[in-house]
Amino acid sequence: MLNKELINKSIDFILQHLEDDISVDDVANHFYFSKFYFCRSFKAMTGESVYEFIKRMKLDQSAVEIKLEKEKPITNIGINYGYSSSNYSTAFQKHHNISPAKFRKSVDVTGMTSPFYPEGLSGFDTFEGYNSKIKMQELPDFFVIYERIIGNYIELKDNWFQFLDQYSDHIKVDTLMIERFYDDPAITSLNRCLCDICMTTDESCTLKNVTLVKGGKFAVYCFDGKIEDIFCTIQGIFSVWLPKSDYEMDGRCGLNIYREINKESGCVIMDICIPIR
Repeated sequence: MLNKELINKSIDFILQHLEDDISVDDVANHFYFSKFYFCRSFKAMTGESVYEFIKRMKLDQSAVEIKLEKEKPITNIGINYGYSSSNYSTAFQKHHNISPAKFRKSVDVTGMTSPFYPEGLSGFDTFEGYNSKIKMQELPDFFVIYERIIGNYIELKDNWFQFLDQYSDHIKVDTLMIERFYDDPAITSLNRCLCDICMTTDESCTLKNVTLVKGGKFAVYCFDGKIEDIFCTIQGIFSVWLPKSDYEMDGRCGLNIYREINKESGCVIMDICIPIR
């Protein structure tokens, strides 16, 4: 069986080529993997076949584009991910249980239900409210220890506490805790959310699970509150602020950089960082 680091590299390669006509053979050949052992190892680690993972990520990421780029024709978005106009609508409907056109209308909202508060609707702030708290910043690259999580978004807090306990010997005064998200939990199934939980470390670190998180230009929103309220704050920024701003997301992943974490109260101070151009 291939080890976790190699499977993570294959996931990175897939994510970098979602807009290409990428196949299982392409990934296996790129890394000189045996296709049989690669497919077997991938499913054992992720719970999905390579083909299922590629298809799901294409349909989930295309939905993110429909949500954020409200003026971009849906047909063009589907074509970017390798679908014809008719095939895309059918595949989207089957995966998301809604047509692309109806999905676009459904995300033009002023609030949404949070997985942490399923009994009620959490309202969004106004564009002006978000805009007043957002600053443009150039962030450096971060060399980090990381664990890749594919699972339930609601359990992310528990994953974090396990991660902090496991790597407690690497925590220093200036260590930053960083989340790197690859999808939108409001779109992706809660049990399939893909996220890296990270802590900054020295480049001399000899652990195998280290990587470089790319910096660059980000729109940074300072959040101060309960962990359970992070979800709707991020959704509001993406649903209200970003479409009305003069910025677009680029190909990098969004980052959550934690400045303070209080385990007892469940409150955090963090920077919600959206990669922009």
